[in-house]
Amino acid sequence: MKFHVFICFLAISVTNLAFSQLKKVTIVIDAGHGGIDHGHVSENKNHLPEKELNLLIANKVGAYVQQYLTNVEIIHTRSEDKYISLDDRVFKANNSNATYFISIHCNDGNGKKHIHGTESHVNTLNSKKSVELAQIMEKEFSVKAGRNSRGVKDSEDREHSLQVLKYTNMTSVLLECGFLTNEKEAIYLNSTDGQDILASAIFRGIRTFIQKEHPTITFVKTIPIKPTITQVSTTQKTQIKSTILGTYSIQIMSSKDPLESSSATFKKLGEPIIRQKVITNSDFKYRYLVGVFESKEAGLAILKKVKANGFKDAIFIQIE
Repeated sequence: MKFHVFICFLAISVTNLAFSQLKKVTIVIDAGHGGIDHGHVSENKNHLPEKELNLLIANKVGAYVQQYLTNVEIIHTRSEDKYISLDDRVFKANNSNATYFISIHCNDGNGKKHIHGTESHVNTLNSKKSVELAQIMEKEFSVKAGRNSRGVKDSEDREHSLQVLKYTNMTSVLLECGFLTNEKEAIYLNSTDGQDILASAIFRGIRTFIQKEHPTITFVKTIPIKPTITQVSTTQKTQIKSTILGTYSIQIMSSKDPLESSSATFKKLGEPIIRQKVITNSDFKYRYLVGVFESKEAGLAILKKVKANGFKDAIFIQIE
């Protein structure tokens, strides 16, 4: 008996040591369904099927991670509208020795059109780390994205197991981003803003969790700022030229194609906009900044103003 306990203790110790010595984490992002498997659909024939919404959100999450984090490898189970079996998804995740697995889906209310909100699924509530990750995701959905959180669900809630959660060897969650059978939520899921906000919430959940789990790994990038400046004051131009490492700015959004700072999107802010082209593998090549501050505290009033004018996902970023 003592020998058995010693072996178990040794195995746990070796696992913890290997985990603590990681220099990067690998995250598999799984866009549910695809190809001939359309997933759930909205009653509105103009809306995209679940398979396409899952892929849009998953790609945005991957782009956010690549743009803002370092020492994180992203593996997508699919990057196009292609059918991939559940067995192949599990195999890809396990074969990559991934640290985390996140599957992205949209929900169906089984005829109950009033049901709406997000859910984060785990295989079992005994999976401590998966539950913790799921709880963080639901907090981000609720507090930051303003969605109705329906909480963390397991196989007992569903009354069945989910293969991609049951057979993957790493911390795994399946995220239901909303109900396509709820008219209002279907519209939200089919909007670019809705997809951006949900992807941003998932990204923040990932960042919060991995920073907590891997305190010895540096994840947040310090990105040099070389902006294309349009319609900014002389004072702000001087500020930008003289910025040093540790200076902060407020990022309000990013885009695939350049937007003019005179756009109606920005006019309501009443603040000069800095458009910056970012060197990245992501499709989102441009980001939009407001202000340059010596500390986050110095920019709090502007951040509050920015969020009050519709840019609720605005965040401080560190620049040099």
